[in-house]
Amino acid sequence: MENPTRMTSNHTDCHYCLQSLRGRKYALREENAYCVTCYDSLFANPCEECKKPIECDSKDLAYKGRHWHEGCFKCAKCSCSLVEKPFAAKDEVLLCTECYSDEYSSKCFHCQKTIMPGSRKMEFKGSSWHESCFVCQYCRQPLGTKPLITKDNENYCVPCFEKQFAHHCYSCKKVITSGGVTYHDQPWHKECFVCAGCKTQLSGQRFISKDEYPYCVDCFSKLYAKKCAACKKPITALGCAKFISFEERQWHGECFNCAKCSVSLVGQGFLTRQDDVLCHECGSAS
Repeated sequence: MENPTRMTSNHTDCHYCLQSLRGRKYALREENAYCVTCYDSLFANPCEECKKPIECDSKDLAYKGRHWHEGCFKCAKCSCSLVEKPFAAKDEVLLCTECYSDEYSSKCFHCQKTIMPGSRKMEFKGSSWHESCFVCQYCRQPLGTKPLITKDNENYCVPCFEKQFAHHCYSCKKVITSGGVTYHDQPWHKECFVCAGCKTQLSGQRFISKDEYPYCVDCFSKLYAKKCAACKKPITALGCAKFISFEERQWHGECFNCAKCSVSLVGQGFLTRQDDVLCHECGSAS
């Protein structure tokens, strides 16, 4: 909209009411001249606040298709003027930045102060921080988007966390950043905790210790387990918990039976004949 001007020789009559504009103020629209009264009735925008027309001799402030008188362009909460000041809109309501922050802005998890609109906000695990507050708890350097590790609700950059808290693998001596296995009160990476014989991973598997080294059941059986005198299979702690030992021979509990009638000899008296063990009845009858 052009401000009202005095008539020139090119515009003599109002384009709408046809009254002479000589010596009168008028406004131009699409190269046509209108007297102030006609222009206001035809083209003036209603003010969003007071609902009155914004006449051509008033300043029309527009925002997203809505219009205000200069004196009506105020914060909806504190009524301070928003003319030539930053403001924010919430549900079509205009607010100064201070009121908007008080009502809607996030509070910093660290300092509990408002994170002002337009300032950079860091978000992590559902909470918000000022960028300057989102720092490593130990070295106080900004974390930004760097990898981090949380301990007891405090955030650490990876190097500081490793220096302060991380365990080192007993096997490879490198830092264990997550998970891991404890064996003989020593921490191991899962991938380092392997059978001393075949090197297969033992995490989550059954294993047997020998001279402080872990072995899978197969390797331990092949390398160290004694063989049952009856079935010739290895006797391990992961098989039958009970075994019988007699004159440098061993039996699984379920294998320690009379060689003739197969009755169990566990907890019973028995006789030997060469390599056989016999119950008293079978041994006496022979």
